[in-house]
Amino acid sequence: MSRTRWFLLAGLLVSLLLAGLASNLASSDPDGLDSVTREGCRYSGDEIAGGECMARDAREHEVGGPLADYGVAGIDNPRLSTGLAGVVGVLLVFGIGAVVFRLARRRPEPRRETDAERAEASR
Repeated sequence: MSRTRWFLLAGLLVSLLLAGLASNLASSDPDGLDSVTREGCRYSGDEIAGGECMARDAREHEVGGPLADYGVAGIDNPRLSTGLAGVVGVLLVFGIGAVVFRLARRRPEPRRETDAERAEASR
């Protein structure tokens, strides 16, 4: 196997390990965007009870999907769901990248016969 293939396989393996294991270490606290949209909200428990904030008008995405909210639909264990979503995402990106690179690679031009080669062949 060539060095390039070993390099690609090693990179894929490291990416899969990071996606599957390290994704469980991610913070469950809201990120910067969530935090900003919640500024000015009044809460009653976990629910927004009022106030002037952007998050008050938020609703679930209409389309959804099998990997929505950094998890896999139908799996109740959040750690397993998050790790599996990361692994699926890595495999999808790797597959799409492989197809794009294969389509975009340079192909050798067909060899053209020179005048001297044609003359030699006709003798």
